[in-house]
Amino acid sequence: MSKLEQLLTQIAQSKLGIETLETRKSDGLDFHDVAVWCLRDALEAAFNAGVEQGRKTATSDKASN
Repeated sequence: MSKLEQLLTQIAQSKLGIETLETRKSDGLDFHDVAVWCLRDALEAAFNAGVEQGRKTATSDKASN
């Protein structure tokens, strides 16, 4: 599992209560009712993770120059 997949799974678990992002070919397991505030929290967590990754990359690029 890639770092991105691990991060997205962690966000899904902690913010949405979704155990896995793997397709399980079952409506009861693959479709979820999610409160809009939980969805907002998950989107915000993903955005913040992207910002943090961008900062790390920028800092790394500056150090190598």
